[in-house]
Amino acid sequence: MLKIHNSLAREKQDFVPLTPGNVKIYVCGMTVYDYCHLGHARMMVVFDMVVRWLRATGLNVTYVRNITDVDDKIIKRALENNESIETLTSRFIQAMEEDAAVLGVLPPTCEPRATRHVERMVAMIRTLVDKNLAYAAANGDVYYAVHRFPGYGKLSGKSLDDLRAGERVIVDPHKKDPLDFVLWKAAKPGEPQWDSPWGTGRPGWHIECSAMSEHYLGEHFDIHGGGQDLQFPHHENEIAQSEGAHDHPFVNYWMHNGFVRVNDEKMSKSLGNFFTVREILNCYQPEVVRFFILRAHYRSALNYSDQHLEDAKRALDRLYTALKGSRASVSGEAIDWNEAPARRFREAMNDDFNTPDAIAVLFDLANEINKTGSPMDVALMRALGGVLGLLQQDSQQYFQDAVTMGDFVVSQEHIEQMIQQRLIARSNKDYGESDRIRKELLDAGIILEDGSQGTTWRRG
Repeated sequence: MLKIHNSLAREKQDFVPLTPGNVKIYVCGMTVYDYCHLGHARMMVVFDMVVRWLRATGLNVTYVRNITDVDDKIIKRALENNESIETLTSRFIQAMEEDAAVLGVLPPTCEPRATRHVERMVAMIRTLVDKNLAYAAANGDVYYAVHRFPGYGKLSGKSLDDLRAGERVIVDPHKKDPLDFVLWKAAKPGEPQWDSPWGTGRPGWHIECSAMSEHYLGEHFDIHGGGQDLQFPHHENEIAQSEGAHDHPFVNYWMHNGFVRVNDEKMSKSLGNFFTVREILNCYQPEVVRFFILRAHYRSALNYSDQHLEDAKRALDRLYTALKGSRASVSGEAIDWNEAPARRFREAMNDDFNTPDAIAVLFDLANEINKTGSPMDVALMRALGGVLGLLQQDSQQYFQDAVTMGDFVVSQEHIEQMIQQRLIARSNKDYGESDRIRKELLDAGIILEDGSQGTTWRRG
């Protein structure tokens, strides 16, 4: 049975879907005002892996990952760029979808945008006001009254007294309690706005996910996920909103992936220590980045450095080397889960999605293939890798992806031409020229391998 570490219970628990055979999962997605950085990529890859495994076990999964397309950061960036909010968000939604696709992240079942669900947010806020869990302030804002919800703090483990003792922000004079959070923001000049019972304005951030998850998955569903940084206050506030509105549990299992760290600090735009997915992909293949993310357990910190990415590249090279000469696997190829490697893989994944141990099974299979060349082991390795979104390329294509020489991309055609020039030089016994060509290619990261079938090449 699958066990999931439930952040709410602070322990691994057997996973039992609310509806047998079906799983509903909601993950907090991107706020679209800039390009995705590696932290965002980790969230997308991790929950793509989770959904892939749930489906591999035979479950029918409805996966919702939202898009925040209106908030303070978006408004500020649009003003800085002198462009409309819609133009800004449309551009970065497209960029996000491109980044996700190149990393092998499958599209979610649905990807709702906040601006298209404001009426549902207004309806939920009205419910909270009617139940005396929220109040309209004199300035036109609407706040959630945290002290009126008895379960506040159960996800993060924080008490109201501790939170108040640690409160350092300037107290909003319109709040009844410094911990109260905004549900509706009164309109300001130049900002997007919608009608509401409290005047024109726009929704706060937290109410978006409560309203959209309810619409697509119902008032009570199986799994809610996101980055560790969202556990408090965002997810804590979602619980207060949704359970306050409906008087019953909101989510059964809460999952949070760990931070990406650079020099022992969380990677984030606010700290300025982030690397965009596109910057990283200028130097590394997409599958190397995906492998780098999945070789760490999703709840652990992921330490970013060029050295760690180089290590991931060499490790993935080892797996593809074992598959050398084999063709890409057929999508959806059946796995015999009675085979010993498959059983170990399944046990690892059922233990809170333990991808490091699952990947270790792939390396054991690679070692066996290197010894025996067994086609059955090749097929199994391909199929198990496919469950993680890995090892689906032809091995030759993997090793021959585009490389750079100085500031220029070296085409496969150019490499083949140089190999032919080297063969001519060797036939003329011009070994100096032959060595020069080999070295020039080696400096560009291209390794030539001479064999009985001729000369082949791969990336170094």
